[in-house]
Amino acid sequence: MSSTTGEADKFSSLTSTHVCYHFSLDEIQFATNDFDDEVVIGRGGFGKVYKGSICIGETSHVVAIKRLDSMSDQGALEFRNEIEMLSKLRHCHLVSLIGFCDDNKEMILVYEYMPHGTLDHHLHKADTPLNWVQRLKIALGAARGLDYLHTGVATQHGVIHRDIKSSNILLDENWAAMISDIGLSKVGPTNQSFSDFDISASVKGTFGYLDPKYFYTRRVTRKTDVFAFGVVLFELLSGRRAVDARYGEEQCSLVRWAKICVKDRKLYQLVDYNIRGTIFAKCLKRYAQIAYRCVDSVLKERPSMTEVVASLQLLLELQEKHDNSTESSGKVRFAWKIHKYLVPTAKQNYDQSGSSSSQKSLENHMNLPSSINKGESNHGETMEVATDIKKFTYVELECATRNFGTVALLVNEDEDVSEVFEGSDETGLPIAVKRFRNDEHGSLKTVEYNI
Repeated sequence: MSSTTGEADKFSSLTSTHVCYHFSLDEIQFATNDFDDEVVIGRGGFGKVYKGSICIGETSHVVAIKRLDSMSDQGALEFRNEIEMLSKLRHCHLVSLIGFCDDNKEMILVYEYMPHGTLDHHLHKADTPLNWVQRLKIALGAARGLDYLHTGVATQHGVIHRDIKSSNILLDENWAAMISDIGLSKVGPTNQSFSDFDISASVKGTFGYLDPKYFYTRRVTRKTDVFAFGVVLFELLSGRRAVDARYGEEQCSLVRWAKICVKDRKLYQLVDYNIRGTIFAKCLKRYAQIAYRCVDSVLKERPSMTEVVASLQLLLELQEKHDNSTESSGKVRFAWKIHKYLVPTAKQNYDQSGSSSSQKSLENHMNLPSSINKGESNHGETMEVATDIKKFTYVELECATRNFGTVALLVNEDEDVSEVFEGSDETGLPIAVKRFRNDEHGSLKTVEYNI
């Protein structure tokens, strides 16, 4: 370890070298304005995390300073463990340790600052939700960081994190995922870098992410981390916490509820309202399968993190290819069909039976049966779905249109009459959902059309 005194190394070099600075308590107090609560950016079982500015050589840099509380369950062992681990490990998806302070019985760690905070915050507290592609990229980045730990590229032996969770995944200025807080980590035996190993250990971790096998056997393996990562994958998809009592006994455990949804092929129920209608159906299915395998009760059925990285990379490419294709052609074509078949115009022609030509085109295009009740007003025909057409629940249509959000709104024909939303059903089939106001109070009824 080296002191900051007389050091002129550039901050950027810290992420590529294994230097770990030994800061004095005076430097830490100055950086945090004497541990002012106004600069606290995080709290946990270990204590508080402060945002501060600290000098390295002649240059001042923004850092995150974690101060271990004297009442914390984590003690000197975890403190030393994290210093030893992060002094050896460097990866683009692993938070870099810059230095530490152990003066006057203080245990303080100094990390590179992550401007966008924790994944937990953005999934459960932030006003602006992450979109689906952002979530996929975060999952992929975190998987790469965890795979780096498991394969022991830098240390010649693997590292088991033991506390993977959304609050331990940080996001940098580019929204890249960074694995953090490895104070509970365990190092595997040498010469077994690419095979599973067991380590007898006291049970450590966070309820909701804790592998039942680990809990009952006290044997921790790489697959212990894989289980926790599977919980994070479901958390990214659903926007739900790992454990949430608000959903009642049957759904309070995210893993238990998610596994039921996958088994029953009700994947749309798993999708966060904020991203419904934005996930390519094939991508959703494969993503759910990966997450399901990660939390499999049989250890041998769980994939390695190397497999997870490869799968998520393919899914990201699949989703982006679909999005690019939709943006360049599909959405334009889709909107054109909406205009042609669903949007009434002043030039519509009605035949002697009272049906408009555009309505007939809609029926022919959709192969609708004649049992559909035809409207007569060119201000927006009210149509009722016949009994031989699939009947959607309101919840399903909410899912398809992202809760009838403005991002899915294609046509606002007349705010007092009807709106048309773009979406896709649980199979990925593009649909248009036309919602009508049908009384003087402005209440809405919804009709779905396949395009």
